Amino acid sequence: MDKDNRLTHARTSVYNLNYHIIWGTKYRNKVLQGKVEKDLKQILLQIAEEHELTIAHMEVGLDDHIHLLVSAPPKLSVTNIVRWLKGISARLLFLRHPELKQAYWKKTDRHLWSPSYFVESIGTTNQDAVAKYIDDQRKKEVT
Repeated sequence: MDKDNRLTHARTSVYNLNYHIIWGTKYRNKVLQGKVEKDLKQILLQIAEEHELTIAHMEVGLDDHIHLLVSAPPKLSVTNIVRWLKGISARLLFLRHPELKQAYWKKTDRHLWSPSYFVESIGTTNQDAVAKYIDDQRKKEVT
């Protein structure tokens, strides 16, 4: 991909801000598989569209964590990006998959995601390497 295709042109800025974001399920429960995984990916893409984000690459690893390569405008903080992605996705997954509640011992105030997350900014030179790493998450599990 050439440099011009990596740039996003907004009304008042041109930017190339990319983040590699990873977070896991609470207690590392292996619930991100099958229909739950498919719905999670669809939900995250929907959230991204609603909040002016682009998710270029996304993959679940070991059924208990997710890797994302997210591009965002400079007006959005990483904290808000992660808050939207984790919070909205958890709520919608619990609604669509009530069986997820069985994996968490609390009757009320259940949390699908661990409270922590990992984020790193990705420069143009590392973007392809990180994208390949994310895309290969499921392939690593097979070998």
